[in-house]
Amino acid sequence: MTARQVAGYLNVNERTVLKLVSEGTLPGVKIGNQWRFRKAMLDAWLDDQMLGVTPRHSEVSIMASMPRRMLDLASCFQPSHIIAELSADTKIGVIEELADLANRLDLVRDKAWFVGALIERENIMPSAMGNGVAFMHTLLRHPGQVVRPFMVLGRSHEGVDFDALDGRPTYLFFALGLKFHELHLPWLSKLSQMCAKPDAIQALMSASAALDIFQALSDAERELQAPNAKDLRFSR
Repeated sequence: MTARQVAGYLNVNERTVLKLVSEGTLPGVKIGNQWRFRKAMLDAWLDDQMLGVTPRHSEVSIMASMPRRMLDLASCFQPSHIIAELSADTKIGVIEELADLANRLDLVRDKAWFVGALIERENIMPSAMGNGVAFMHTLLRHPGQVVRPFMVLGRSHEGVDFDALDGRPTYLFFALGLKFHELHLPWLSKLSQMCAKPDAIQALMSASAALDIFQALSDAERELQAPNAKDLRFSR
């Protein structure tokens, strides 16, 4: 696709496309003096935008002229994405169990890749931030491996040593499957805010089944959105 075709596809000005791709925000390759784009990569980039993920070097309002919509959990998360009681009692075991769920749901193309990518991130910096919660994700995006953006969640009532910053066991394990490049993850900030309140954690831990866990997390999301709806809007 040419820059003009991309501008039409995204419903923005061609100058905006050229600015985004020259800054490394939009995925493209320069052949001679012309930029060329693959539609599959653009779709992957749009998936990340819809998930609330912002490219690392972007200082522009991404797709400011495109229709705006509110991000919600249902865009990438369903009750079937939840393991209400994990069997694993080790860090590697938790990762493998969640990766197996993602693979069975056809959210990733290769379970081994997802396990390795999550472990790679854990080896650099543990994802357990304390308060009994871990937010896992890969360091790099791989559009070919992630079928669509998703989140899976596992719960352990016994708790697992996950190298948490507070030295305590971890009970709730979120794992995100994202696409495209190495990115900031503002959505993780949203999740951490949702789980920051003790009553939210208590609701998630006391829920009896996957559907109840999903409802408790949805309630926490609505409570977070209520006073800050404008801050949680994003561009498609």
